Amino acid sequence: MSENVGRWLRDEIENAILSNEFAPGERLDEMVLATRFGVSRTPVREALMQLNAIGLIEIRPRRGAVVIDPAPHRIFEMFEVMAELEGLAGSLAARRLDDESRAAITAAHRRCELSAGAGDSDAYYYDNEEFHKAIYAASRSEFLEQQCLQLHRRLRPYRRLQLRVRNRLSTSFSEHCTIVDAIFAGNGEEARRLLRVHVGIQGERFSDLVASMTTR
Repeated sequence: MSENVGRWLRDEIENAILSNEFAPGERLDEMVLATRFGVSRTPVREALMQLNAIGLIEIRPRRGAVVIDPAPHRIFEMFEVMAELEGLAGSLAARRLDDESRAAITAAHRRCELSAGAGDSDAYYYDNEEFHKAIYAASRSEFLEQQCLQLHRRLRPYRRLQLRVRNRLSTSFSEHCTIVDAIFAGNGEEARRLLRVHVGIQGERFSDLVASMTTR
């Protein structure tokens, strides 16, 4: 089973959970999922373990994998913390940028430009992920990078959903452009502010996210 197929399987189960096709409290049977997606039980089990790790399901004794009800206030709190962590990473990246980090951010930013231009929200999500990871690494704070990566994984499903909201793809890339400019200019405070706005989900952005989670 290739990495791309494994990722596709995880994303498909993730999408079904977030669209309420698999409802909170529902048990996910490995054999049923394997038959539905035309794969063996092994990649299904691996996908469920990944979804358990980010809190979308819970693997319970004698019941197996059960879908968890994602409380909106919990999601909001995670985004709130993520915005602060990313802001700090951007600020440190602006202060500590070296040639290698500049090249990594530039390359990831270019890939985001291509997928955004193609209007491919799923491809953009993964390019966007690499863009943010490049900023974490550029902070040159191993502990901060680890914390950012951990919470980024927890928020992965919701960040993917965000990008499907109308006009969010182009808006996200435009925000990337200003973030890159601030980091490359060495303006740490501006990079912090821009990343906090970019990642945060205040007001309409949060209501749009919640609405997309309840649309069947």
